[in-house]
Amino acid sequence: MVLQTKTEHPYVEVNPKVSGGSAVISGTRIRIVDVAIEYEYLNCTPDDIVNAHPHLKLEQVHDALSYYYEHRAELDNKIKEDREFIQKFRR
Repeated sequence: MVLQTKTEHPYVEVNPKVSGGSAVISGTRIRIVDVAIEYEYLNCTPDDIVNAHPHLKLEQVHDALSYYYEHRAELDNKIKEDREFIQKFRR
C-alpha cells in the first residue's frame, strides 16, 4: 500500500484576488496550470521555464510542478476547461 501525503508548498499561493483564485507562484500572477502546460505540453524543462520568465527562481518552478502533480486531476480539468473556452471564443 502506497501512502500519499500532501506537502507544504512555500512558493504557491491561492488568493481569490489574484488570477481569479487560481493557484499561482507566490508574488506573481503566473498560474500553476501555465507552468504545467509549459512543462507537460510544450516540453519545456524547468530551466527553460526560468529562462522564459527570468523573474522566477528554479525552486519556484519545481514547487509549482510538485503542486501540480499533487493536484493533477483538478488542474488538468482546469486546463481542459480553458482550452474549451478558447475554442468557443475563436468561433
